[in-house]
Amino acid sequence: MSLFDRVKQIADKKKMSIAELERKLGMGSNTLYRWKTQKPSIDKVQKVADYFNVSIDYLLGRTEKETFEPELTEKDERDIQKELQKIIEGLEGKNGYAAFDGQTLDDMDEEDKELLIASLENSLRLAKRISKQKFTPKKYRK
Repeated sequence: MSLFDRVKQIADKKKMSIAELERKLGMGSNTLYRWKTQKPSIDKVQKVADYFNVSIDYLLGRTEKETFEPELTEKDERDIQKELQKIIEGLEGKNGYAAFDGQTLDDMDEEDKELLIASLENSLRLAKRISKQKFTPKKYRK
């Protein structure tokens, strides 16, 4: 699928014509149609990617992922596990604070304890991904 075909496909999903997209982006008439035969400048491709909130790699057909999704590295995983361990120790009363209504983690039944720990771990992972997405400069995003 060509660059133009990708742009056309996304525009169709948004119920927008190519001419309308060109007007909204401040491009000349038939600019996008010329992408069928000519290579566009990177700033124009970036403009389209930003407008549709997709990556340039997606427009170019290099990936099927529409947007940048940060991957967690081994270091990120270690950091998450360390932070989770600190939280668990705190909930067990080892760091001077109790979990719920004066109860510690040890006072909970095993199933509730496992669910709470899994929920905390998922929350830490999500927070790490959001942070990476928010603070990773666009030029380093794939």
